[in-house]
Amino acid sequence: STSLPEYFVVPSSLADQDLKLYSYSFIGRRMPLWSWNHPNGSALVRMANIKDVLQQRRIDQRICNAITRSHPLRSDVYKSDLDKCLPNIQEIQAAHIKLKQLCVNEPFDETEEKWLSSLENTHWLEYIR
Repeated sequence: STSLPEYFVVPSSLADQDLKLYSYSFIGRRMPLWSWNHPNGSALVRMANIKDVLQQRRIDQRICNAITRSHPLRSDVYKSDLDKCLPNIQEIQAAHIKLKQLCVNEPFDETEEKWLSSLENTHWLEYIR
């Protein structure tokens, strides 16, 4: 993948040939990437969607099992589809543009309530929250 770093850590229970084989199944060949570990044992792993729906469950289960085995507390994997609960980059950019327009172009002699309502309508605060 051209968008991943040259080197990254993967669970030791995943063989190199498995990684090479699985990489073709992910959109953009973006293999799962263990990004962060918390002292309480929580881990953040980023993973692109798997292209082949028929293979998705098998590959997903194999990778999640490898992560669980490599986890210091052997914690189960909790998955969250961020595409469904986070704004995409275009929505964030549009909100930022609306915020800049509000802060630069809107006269401040309007009522505070109207300005705050306009700020809320940009969705910027919601996205950065």
